[in-house]
Amino acid sequence: MSRRLATTLATALITLLATLGLAAPATAAVSTEQKLAVLSTWTQTSATSYNAWNSARLDRAPWTGYGFDWSTDYCSSSPDNPLGFRFNLSCYRHDFGYRNHKAMGIFPANKSRLDSAFYADLKRVCATYNSVVRPACYSLAWTYYQAVSVFGSLAAVQQADLDRAAKMKTDAERLAATRT
Repeated sequence: MSRRLATTLATALITLLATLGLAAPATAAVSTEQKLAVLSTWTQTSATSYNAWNSARLDRAPWTGYGFDWSTDYCSSSPDNPLGFRFNLSCYRHDFGYRNHKAMGIFPANKSRLDSAFYADLKRVCATYNSVVRPACYSLAWTYYQAVSVFGSLAAVQQADLDRAAKMKTDAERLAATRT
């Protein structure tokens, strides 16, 4: 999906939310129901959900009345961009989901979906790389997903996981180079 189309879809979603009364100007009081609706919309597994969240991240002013926690440590103690794969924004959205669902007291019921959205985001990142290195990216995406799904933290990603994916990437690149 092109960046222009993604931005257009995110803008359309925000307009729809405003029309339905789910998005409020920064000065208006925001109800718990409105905040929950927007939070749910921004933390689904779809690319549309990711794009709506990212659009809001880039322009937070209309959302200040919601009091969202936008803080992040990206991929915690694991690399944000392992082997050059850009996982940082996927980790950011995952932090956003965890922090805001915890603040609303609804984290346990939503953890599985938040982790699934994280994995979907990581796979979309991997899909942007060429087919030679994509398997290494998918391997790391699975490892990152398993770390948050099982342990609730990316701290469980080990150096051996990164080394295994690096070897996969190097071997694939060598093989591709010998075929050309």
